[in-house]
Amino acid sequence: MDAITLRGMRFHTLVGLLPHEAKFAQPLELDVTAFLDLTQVGRHDAPAMRLDYRTLYQTVADTVGTSHHKLLEGLCERIAEAALTLEGVERVRVAARKPHAPVPGPVESVEVVIERARGA
Repeated sequence: MDAITLRGMRFHTLVGLLPHEAKFAQPLELDVTAFLDLTQVGRHDAPAMRLDYRTLYQTVADTVGTSHHKLLEGLCERIAEAALTLEGVERVRVAARKPHAPVPGPVESVEVVIERARGA
């Protein structure tokens, strides 16, 4: 299976369970990998099916939106579901990093990674 990845997308959104996380947007970094068959892309007789990077980005951006996401895991799940609706996408990997996670010590970020497949 071939893959197209958008790495390091950055958004500011409401994410987290704590009261201040519901009031103040914080940075969130996302990587989304769409797995699809690219063996025929580029051939002169190939069907026109292809995944437009802009469409994948907009799908992620629309899913992040401006609403409050209580759990990073839930947001990843919604992004995966949306990406799997795009033509040709058979599997998706979503990685979300929260650099300002409320943990008791120094940490670069907290990361949640999920993988989902069409029809699974």
